[in-house]
Amino acid sequence: MRITIIGAGFAALTAVKTLRQQSKNVEITVIAPRAEFIYLPSVIWLPADLRTADDLRIDLNHYFKKMRVSFIAGKVNRISNDGRQVHTETDTVENDALIIASGGRFIKKLPGIEHVLTPCEGIKVGETIRDRLAAMKSGTIALGFGGNPNEPTAMRGGPMFEFVFIIETLLRKQGRRDQFKLVFFNPNTKPGVRLGPDVPDKLMQLMRKRDVETHLGHKIKGFTENSVMTEGGDITADLILFMPGMTGPAWLANTDLPQSPGGMIAANEHTQVDGFKHVYVAGDAGSFPGPQWQPKQAHAADIQAKVAATNALRLLQNVTTELDKINHELLCIIDTLSHGIFIKRNAKGATFLPPLRIMHYAKRFFEKRYLRQYRG
Repeated sequence: MRITIIGAGFAALTAVKTLRQQSKNVEITVIAPRAEFIYLPSVIWLPADLRTADDLRIDLNHYFKKMRVSFIAGKVNRISNDGRQVHTETDTVENDALIIASGGRFIKKLPGIEHVLTPCEGIKVGETIRDRLAAMKSGTIALGFGGNPNEPTAMRGGPMFEFVFIIETLLRKQGRRDQFKLVFFNPNTKPGVRLGPDVPDKLMQLMRKRDVETHLGHKIKGFTENSVMTEGGDITADLILFMPGMTGPAWLANTDLPQSPGGMIAANEHTQVDGFKHVYVAGDAGSFPGPQWQPKQAHAADIQAKVAATNALRLLQNVTTELDKINHELLCIIDTLSHGIFIKRNAKGATFLPPLRIMHYAKRFFEKRYLRQYRG
């Protein structure tokens, strides 16, 4: 059996681990630009020098060798033959089953979006935010996120809440908070409602306590070098951090894979791509049935990847056991640099714990434990 995995992020690595745990003989091939894992959740700590680039960048060559994975460095151009062939710039990889864990891409269509910094684009952006903050003597910092109007789940709001609280805490610790104005903006009147029905009001209350202004409920029209333009007026800013909504990978246009209205890969509750028996998707690239609050990053991507890997093996081995389903669960800690806000949501309901110091250290402990399995 040959199973190919596209990507080297959360979902891809969990798929590798799950496949190897369940089968010693399956041939696993991973295709990604580099044999490298970037722990994006901790980019939030780069501006405060709580982490360095080397802390977040993991060389996967040792892990792949240990897991007996064949790694192919390259970017996917297209998929053919019902998913049995994956084409890169230089290779064509054959498989018996395919797991797509490549992640999505940010929608960068707003005018002037080149003037904003998008934190989840990686380490370099996190370092740029750090350097820009250090160079500023005073000014206004605007922070916000958007979405995909055709795909409610295709957004990353959590990290932007973290940047609001972390930058506010950092400036306060540096003794220069009074020299800065922080403005949080969002086109929705209740940003973060996916985290739980009461979460937006609680987060906005925390922002007010920290003297963070809000600009909510106004459609974003675009950006200039020094402003955020909305239908409710412009926000003058010296530094703009913005997380756009997401859509599917660019190479999706070169395939016959079905797309959701928001441009993601359409799949069922078993993570199978609609109409493709041995093609699966996990993480940001996929569009799955289920609640509108469903997440697709980190913990959720791990859940989906376990389902995809397990089902891929079962079908290839002709096991008659019923296929696994995604058990949607949102689990996160919104960090403030000194405290953490614990949030959990699943079919049973939502849990919100106000800022606790122990949750900040819990987030750091989880990072250390999670990365230990992949370090050489």
